[in-house]
Amino acid sequence: MQDLQDKTHPYTPGAEPGPETYLLVWDAPNLDMGLGAILGGRPSGSQRPRFDALGHWLIGLAAKASQETGSTIEPEATVFTNVAAHNAESVRPWVDALRNVGFAVFAKPKTAEDSDVDQDMLTHIRRRLDEGVLRGVVVASADGQNFQEPLEQLAEDGLPVTVIGFHEHAAWAVDSPLLRFVDLEDIPNVFLEPLPRINLESLPDGGAWLQPFRPLTSLLHNTKEK
Repeated sequence: MQDLQDKTHPYTPGAEPGPETYLLVWDAPNLDMGLGAILGGRPSGSQRPRFDALGHWLIGLAAKASQETGSTIEPEATVFTNVAAHNAESVRPWVDALRNVGFAVFAKPKTAEDSDVDQDMLTHIRRRLDEGVLRGVVVASADGQNFQEPLEQLAEDGLPVTVIGFHEHAAWAVDSPLLRFVDLEDIPNVFLEPLPRINLESLPDGGAWLQPFRPLTSLLHNTKEK
């Protein structure tokens, strides 16, 4: 199958190294879960982040890095997602829309509860680093267990590293002295309307409901034999 891939395409594993890159990788399953927790349910189309606005923001980062270094640094963005076979048709318009904006999409079959894309994201970052073209990286995920250590190592090595997401779910990045954290809602025009955020430090007098991050029945899939 790999022999049939276009070797000149910048996103295929067999491609030649491209230009100097400011890379964004987006953890779609993780960010969808975080957004659903804030909204208290599945987000509608109008409540989802606008990737064109996110693209403009990344272009600005790359342009600023180009000015600071005196070289031409190109923005590169990839959304990593899982696709269950029965949802393929409903997901296709979203994937096509991302590609029309200028994002690559890495789609992986959802075959089990732990079929996540975290390692694929790290592999892509490492590939750009090994090619010698990585000049900055932005990771959109709240998964500190998988990302904190490798991202802080990149930052210690002198690479600009930014984590974007929701501050309620990414304390590991917010509190890290090595990482820059940007809340998604602080990026201009990413959301059409303000999110119904709940801050535990300033709860309303009548209290507030905090929805679960996942169904309770997910425990059945995560239980390990002892």
